[in-house]
Amino acid sequence: MRLHALASLLGLCSFATASQLRPRDYQSQDYYVLQLDSNIAPSQVALSLGLTHEGQLGELADHHIFSCEKQEDDIVHTALKERRRRKREIGGSDILDNVRLARKQKLKPRMEKRGVLPPPPAGYASPVQRQAPPPEDAAVAKQKEVMKALEISDPIFNEQWHLYNPVQVGHDVNVTDVWMQGITGHNATVAIVDDGLDMYSDDLKDNYFQEGSYDFNDHTEEPKPRLSDDRHGTRCAGEVSAVKNNVCGVGVAWDSKIAGIRILSKLITDADEAIAMNYAYQRNQIYSCSWGPPDDGRSMDAPGILIKRAMLNAVQNGRQGLGSIYVFASGNGAANEDNCNFDGYTNSIYSITVGAIDRKGLHPYYSEHCSAQLVVTYSSGSGDAIHTTDVGTNQCYSGHGGTSAAAPLAAGIFALVLQIRPDLSWRDMQYLVLMTALPIDLDTGEWQTTTIGRKFSHTFGYGKIDTWATIEAAKTFKNVKPQAWYYSPWIHVNQTIPQGDEGLSVSFEVTKQMLQEANLERLEHVTVTMNVEHGRRGDISVDLISPDNLVSHLSVTRRLDNAPEGYVDWTFMSVVHWGEAGIGKWTIVVKDTMVNEFNGTFTDWHLKLWGESIDASKAVQLPLPSDEDDDDHDAIASSTTTIMASTTPVAPAPSKTSILVNPTDHPDRPTKPTAPVEEEETAAPTVEPSPTGSPAAATSSPSTWIPSFVPTFGIGHKARVWILGAVGLILAFCIGLGIYLFMARRKRLRNNPRDEWEFDLLEEDEADGLNGAGKTTRGGKGGKRRAGELYDAFAAGSEDESDGDFDDEGGDEQEKKLYEDDESEGSGSALRSPSHHVIGDLDSDDEDSIVGEKARK
Repeated sequence: MRLHALASLLGLCSFATASQLRPRDYQSQDYYVLQLDSNIAPSQVALSLGLTHEGQLGELADHHIFSCEKQEDDIVHTALKERRRRKREIGGSDILDNVRLARKQKLKPRMEKRGVLPPPPAGYASPVQRQAPPPEDAAVAKQKEVMKALEISDPIFNEQWHLYNPVQVGHDVNVTDVWMQGITGHNATVAIVDDGLDMYSDDLKDNYFQEGSYDFNDHTEEPKPRLSDDRHGTRCAGEVSAVKNNVCGVGVAWDSKIAGIRILSKLITDADEAIAMNYAYQRNQIYSCSWGPPDDGRSMDAPGILIKRAMLNAVQNGRQGLGSIYVFASGNGAANEDNCNFDGYTNSIYSITVGAIDRKGLHPYYSEHCSAQLVVTYSSGSGDAIHTTDVGTNQCYSGHGGTSAAAPLAAGIFALVLQIRPDLSWRDMQYLVLMTALPIDLDTGEWQTTTIGRKFSHTFGYGKIDTWATIEAAKTFKNVKPQAWYYSPWIHVNQTIPQGDEGLSVSFEVTKQMLQEANLERLEHVTVTMNVEHGRRGDISVDLISPDNLVSHLSVTRRLDNAPEGYVDWTFMSVVHWGEAGIGKWTIVVKDTMVNEFNGTFTDWHLKLWGESIDASKAVQLPLPSDEDDDDHDAIASSTTTIMASTTPVAPAPSKTSILVNPTDHPDRPTKPTAPVEEEETAAPTVEPSPTGSPAAATSSPSTWIPSFVPTFGIGHKARVWILGAVGLILAFCIGLGIYLFMARRKRLRNNPRDEWEFDLLEEDEADGLNGAGKTTRGGKGGKRRAGELYDAFAAGSEDESDGDFDDEGGDEQEKKLYEDDESEGSGSALRSPSHHVIGDLDSDDEDSIVGEKARK
């Protein structure tokens, strides 16, 4: 209790200073975010860099904002590079050695509100053209009884079918019996992160929570709507917390408090968005977010590192350690074949992703499908929409829709839950809502019965939220144990993906011992991070098949996605496997669905299993994410454990090939070698990644004299002898050709002095320096860098590119990867060239010295 009280006091202290945010002036000022060692005074760093310390970055400890007059150069980047160079040359210590991460802030593309719908396809009615049949008499009578008992006199309550539907009986959130118990959201707070909130509306002003509100677009205390289209947030707020009075209708949690956090009306930076996502997080319990990257069927965007850290910080430290609850709208791009797994907000394990159904319980044309979607609830479609509050003293709106309307409706239901169970954690809420959701439209044939007996659909998640069932379950719900996780090593594939119906299948074996060492008892979320090179990203689809034979459609084809980048360290998420043990064979199937000129290669992937811990006393907190979380693919795979990967083109049915492996990179847990479990033999070739990540062949029989690195390809011993002889002849020819060319070139140079000015190949030590101290690329393809261009090799030290790492020639681990420009994080993260393969080990003067030396030669 004392610790809890102390945490509350500390939370209130930080909360009390949260509103003291200094306005930003991006026209005349540059802003930087630096993560510093906790024992270093920011003022000392500011003095060293010639900056002004603006304060801590919201609730993120050790992260600070600095400013200076606007300049062409990135002065922090330059200073840190110069310090690194001097440290290599003369050593010593400096205050800049304590900088752990640096980001210059740039205004980012504006997120899109998910209430703006594309035109409906043929056959779909406009959501504002109501075509409802007359209500049922018995249902109308019950509605009148509820209104009388609860003293509801709001004029449009009869039109709020999402709260009580007398026409399509049963197609509402089933909340009236909850209200009759006195559960109306008292002491719960929902923050609407959006384009503002009209705190002067008669429908909202009594529930407005000023202390949890802020305008990050105009840097004022009141996040009131200021632009003509700043109506979206107010409409969402009315769904949650419109008071019971004589104005418009009521919110689903009409006694809850409602805060406004305005971020969508102007361009902002990652720094401001990170602060917004943690704003007043001891008092704001639920963050409703009805926005995201464009739902155009071609975008693939994720939050930047600062926002990722803010969200993790919120679930670990918000609400006095119970965790902030994030609710995100799944997206309105279904008509564009968009999928919420291409959105790094909706596919976060920290988000409750909510899709939409209409007043008939049907899937509307706009609501996106994905394996990361947890549940659905009501919104526009079948000729009607959500009726709610609008901007103005006494203004109502009857056309609110899209998944934008579904998310705040869910957030309001969660506020009802927190009234009776304020002790629930962010993961408890996810358990409750999925365990009580109602499957709908079961005739579609797409529902899978999961290991725990629930049904899952990529269209509807676990079903529609049932408020009454959720509340009843919450009354006796036992809090789950802390989170645990297991990371597989990187699994190197480096195989061409066959075009057409066949796919490339790779399996990975998870053993009981691996999960015991990871302290992981049962699964919740599953994530897969992968790299696929492809000439047209929209042709790719990816399925994940669990040991219990449940299928997650991680990625789907998109007809509008012509991007040539494929997937670069992109993380897909699934909630399909909730409750599985996780032990056994996990199979990933990558397909290149179109037979055309665009080819692809499946480079590598790794699996992360998240869930409930076995022993709560051994649970540890997940460290803050960093830029190198998905780096060092080869280093992770090269361990003392045995890795055997099998890849083979297959039909849609999963292959029997497998990968047997031990965890090698789980934070804070030792790795113990485990002998591979024997598997059923298959005809597929076995590939074993070498320490550099390039495929090495399977070990040959001990009885043969042929070296183990020679591939067998399933052929006999004599054939292998011939292959070895042929390889030897080829090597001898190449060596002879090299000697001949070398001698010819020397003779030519002696005869033509002007040729001395040609660009020579770098010497071996210089080439090693340019290629990251001799490391191979992730794909194990030597000098070829994924998504790399020749320009990248020489422009990496510019102000617009990441410097890669700040190590002292492989020395101090704490100096690695301090800095990356804001453009290389967040939006478009799937489109960028990975910074750890960018050549950034040379300072400008180092490069000059190399060129100059060549000129002198």
